[in-house]
Amino acid sequence: MKTDGFSKLHPVTNFLFFLGVIGFGVVFQHPAYLAAGVVAAGIYYILLDGRKALKAIAAMLPLFLLVTVLNPLFNTRGANVLFSVFGRPYTLEALCYGAAVGGILVITLLWFGCYSRIMTEDKFTALFGQLAPSLSLLLVMVFRLVPNLIEKARQITGARHCIGLGGKQATKKEKLQNAMTVLMALTGWSLESGILTADSMRSRGYGTAKRSNFHLYRITRSDVLVLMFTGITAAVTLYSAFAGATGAKYTPTLSFAPVTPMLAAYCLYLLIPAIIHLKEVILCRIFISKI
Repeated sequence: MKTDGFSKLHPVTNFLFFLGVIGFGVVFQHPAYLAAGVVAAGIYYILLDGRKALKAIAAMLPLFLLVTVLNPLFNTRGANVLFSVFGRPYTLEALCYGAAVGGILVITLLWFGCYSRIMTEDKFTALFGQLAPSLSLLLVMVFRLVPNLIEKARQITGARHCIGLGGKQATKKEKLQNAMTVLMALTGWSLESGILTADSMRSRGYGTAKRSNFHLYRITRSDVLVLMFTGITAAVTLYSAFAGATGAKYTPTLSFAPVTPMLAAYCLYLLIPAIIHLKEVILCRIFISKI
């Protein structure tokens, strides 16, 4: 991940922002709010990962199209019938609703991708270590397990390729046998790693007394300013939602609330991490140019 100004803020600031954008992204179905969510999440995801993010976004496009196209096959409600598939009406309203559901899915994936890069294990532990120490420890271990398994599987596969096993020239049967061998090795490694972790925790006295908690995060002036701006824009967005500005109806007929200036508050809320990131990049380049 590239150097990011938003990731340097306090974990509370990061967590509350992602809690809001993911919550709003799941609830809002208005096309304007969905478009704003996709664009803002995509911009920040690209700022974090660059070309790698572009490939991930390109991979989400077929998923979006699949959800959009398949929804009218299961949901036949709608006044405007485009054509029939196996005797069932394929309606415009169901197609638009499928696009909305696909947009929500893309927004969720993008923001969770950003979340996984910003809310690291140490931030999560610092945030919830005192509130729920056992749950925090369990979640951190689970989050570590998946990337560790992927890396270990890559190492085992590479080692087997070096001795001529499981290559591209292997038959389907040999590939299946190779996959089962790798799975057995991963299972044995994970069980052994669990035993070693348990022995290490027991030898360090885990569970014998109240856990201490230490972290280097402190709430700064920047955190206060960002939290205030986040709170104001989120409050305006909530007000617009309760006022009906985010209303959207897809079936049996299409009906959307008119776009109001309060959409700007939602856009500003979504762009907070991107603005902080770009600000730090610009300042860094200015300082470098003065050297």
